[in-house]
Amino acid sequence: MHTMPKLLSPRLYRVMGIVSLIMAGEAIFSLPFHVVRFFRPTVLEVFQVSNLQIGQVQATYGIVAMLSYFLGGPLADRFEARNLLIVALFATGMGGFYFAEIPDLQGLYYLYAFWGCSTILLFWGALIKATREWGGLNQQGKAFGFLEAGRGLFAAILVSLAIAILSFALPGDLANLVSGERRQAMQDIIYLYVGATLIAGVFVALFIPIQAGVETSAPSAFILRRGLSKVLNNPLVWPQMLIVMSAYVAYKGVDYYVLYATQGFGLTEIEGATIGGLSSWIRPIAAVMAGFLADRYRPSKVVIASFGLLVIGYFLLTFMTPEPGLYWVLVTNVVITSFAVYALHAIYFALVAESKIPIAVTGTAIGVISVIGFTPDIFVAPGMGWLLDNNTSIVGHQKVFSALGAFAIIGFLSSGFFIRRFSRMAAAG
Repeated sequence: MHTMPKLLSPRLYRVMGIVSLIMAGEAIFSLPFHVVRFFRPTVLEVFQVSNLQIGQVQATYGIVAMLSYFLGGPLADRFEARNLLIVALFATGMGGFYFAEIPDLQGLYYLYAFWGCSTILLFWGALIKATREWGGLNQQGKAFGFLEAGRGLFAAILVSLAIAILSFALPGDLANLVSGERRQAMQDIIYLYVGATLIAGVFVALFIPIQAGVETSAPSAFILRRGLSKVLNNPLVWPQMLIVMSAYVAYKGVDYYVLYATQGFGLTEIEGATIGGLSSWIRPIAAVMAGFLADRYRPSKVVIASFGLLVIGYFLLTFMTPEPGLYWVLVTNVVITSFAVYALHAIYFALVAESKIPIAVTGTAIGVISVIGFTPDIFVAPGMGWLLDNNTSIVGHQKVFSALGAFAIIGFLSSGFFIRRFSRMAAAG
C-alpha cells in the first residue's frame, strides 16, 4: 500500500484521493478538447483550418481512441491504476508543448493520434476503475457524481482563467488585431492547460494509493476470455453502448455553442467563450445532483429523464431563428441542455454497477462499452464540420442541432429498453 503522508489523516487522504482523480480526469482531456471547444473561432484563425479540417483531426483522435478503449480495458485490469494515470498525464502534457508551437495540419493529425493513445489506452479504464474502488459497494452514484462535479468545477476554473488570458491578450477592436497577437493568446491558453495536466500528474503520484498485488503477474488468456464473456453475456451491456454513445454525442455538441453564439447572435469571441464558460459552471451542479438522485432512484431513471430534456432543448434550437432579442432563449437553452448533458456524463458509467458487473472486470466492461459508446469521437466533429462549412451559418447550426436531437431520441429509447430489461431480470430473481 502506498505510504500515506504523515501530516494527513486517513479521512483527508481519502478526500485528496478523489480530488486527484478529479484533476486528472479533467486536465488530461483539456488539451485535445477544451481548446477547440471554448476557443473555436480563435483556433480556426490561428491554426488556419476549417471546421471540417479540425473535425477530421479530432476524428483521427477518435479512431485511435476506439482501438485504445478495447485494449485499455484489460490493461487497466492488469496494471496498477496509479502508474497508468501518472504516465498518461505526463505524456499528454508533453504533447501540449508541441501543440503550443502551432503545428501545421499534418502535425495536428499526428498529435491527436498520440493523444488518442495517451488519454484512452493508458488512462480511461484506469480512471473508471479507480473511481469505482473509491466509491465502494454502495456509493457508485456519489463517486461518479463527485468525479464529474469536480471535473466540471475544475474545467470551469480553467476556462475562466483562459478567458481572462484571451480578454487581456485581445482587447479593443478584434478586427484590427494582427495574427501574432492571436497566436500569442492561443499559446498562453495552451500553456495554461499544459500546466494543469502536469500538476494533476503530481497529485496522482502523491495521493492515489497503490493496491497491493496488482502487478504480480499477467492474466492468462483464459481469464481474459472469461472476463470478456461475463461482460458480453450481460444483456444490460448492449443498451449501455447506445446510451453512452448518445450521451457522448450530446457532450460533443457542447463544442458548438460558442460558434453558434458568435455566428448566429453576432457575439464577440470573448462573449462567445463566456457562453461556453457558463456551460462549464453548470457542470458541477448537474453532476452532484445527478449523483445523489442516481443513488436514490437508480442511475437509469436519471439517464432517461436527462435525455428527455435534451430532446426538447435541441429541437427548440433546430426550429428557432436566432435574433439579438432572443439572446435569452439561447442562454436558457444552454443552461437546460448543459444540465442534462453533464448529468448524463456524470452517471452513465454508474449503469455498470446497476448491471451487477463485478469490479474485477470493470476495465473490460468499460472497454467493451466504450468501443461503441465513444465512436462519436470519429464521426461527430467531421460530420458537424461538414454541415457548418457547406451551409449558411444559421442553416448549418440548425442542422447540427437537429442531428443532436436525433441522437438524444436514440438515447431516450435505449434508456427505456435498459429499464424494462432490468425490471424483467429483477422480477426473475
